[in-house]
Amino acid sequence: MSGLRIALIASARFPITEPFAGGLEAHTWGLAHALHHRGHHVALFAAPGSDPALGARELPVRTAVLSAEARSDGSMPGRTWMQEHHAYLGLMLDLARDGEHRFDIVHNNSLHYLPVAMASALRVPVVTTLHTPPTPWLESAIQTHDACPVTFTAVSEFTASAWKATVPAARVVRNGIDTGFWKPGPGGDGLVWSGRLVPEKGPHLAIEAARRAGVPLKLAGPVADRAYYEERIEPLLGEGARYVGHLDRRGLAELLGAAGAALVTPCWDEPYGLVVAEALACGTPVCGFDRGALAEILTPDCGLLAPAGDVEALARLIPRTMGLDRRAARRRAERFCSLDRTADAYTALYQEVMR
Repeated sequence: MSGLRIALIASARFPITEPFAGGLEAHTWGLAHALHHRGHHVALFAAPGSDPALGARELPVRTAVLSAEARSDGSMPGRTWMQEHHAYLGLMLDLARDGEHRFDIVHNNSLHYLPVAMASALRVPVVTTLHTPPTPWLESAIQTHDACPVTFTAVSEFTASAWKATVPAARVVRNGIDTGFWKPGPGGDGLVWSGRLVPEKGPHLAIEAARRAGVPLKLAGPVADRAYYEERIEPLLGEGARYVGHLDRRGLAELLGAAGAALVTPCWDEPYGLVVAEALACGTPVCGFDRGALAEILTPDCGLLAPAGDVEALARLIPRTMGLDRRAARRRAERFCSLDRTADAYTALYQEVMR
């Protein structure tokens, strides 16, 4: 079976385009490209401003004309929530009308609950990827069905385990990166941290660890929480720590490849950690906190992990990490983190579900 017609549902909050707002957007972009290159017909339903090369269709957001009484109601949610709800509701109603004539499979790669809650209204199979720890909205959507018709995957064994009470049989399909694009770099004598600058990613702890180790650090990524950045990151910059901005893939690959090691400092249970895969593909060993799925990706020859939140232990591991073999890091990325593996696994799953 080839040439599947795939409806790929993405984020309605951030466009699927460079520079990416986060790992979810980067993963969706890569998966859409990989499936297209395999001869499938991918219709990406995504936020306005998404990469036109993907053939993205904007989620059908209609601005609700709300009365003054509705706007003043105490139960009125925020504007962003209403826009997302309206977008996914419109999309699912559209797919329920005649989606089976246009698509062979619907892959929900968003974090929203409506594609799951309304899956039984569709006459086409639905696959949903679990990208985060359990959320109340999504757990509620799953439980609205006596037997949920959705096939679930999880981005790591850790994430599958976290969802086990609600989704006992989620198949693990790990996110992947294009190892043909993310190529080995020469390394260097400094450190790099990349990702969204938000409290749960812990960039302030990366700065503290690098400073204790006496190694310069460059940080890259979108400032997704302005107050956090101004209060916790800006005061720590200088003295070897520098923020280099929100880079596109090419700029980020050059930065990662020129570092001696990458710091990954999650303050939450990281469901996967695309930044780990990107660093390894560039030949850069990883030094991080042992939280979430990081231990699934890393092996002792390409990365070292400190106890969660232990900045002093992380600092002590930095020199050892910088001495690890860069070729081992690259091999790990090729064998475990490649986008080809991800796309092949999803293609096989689509065909299985359709049968």
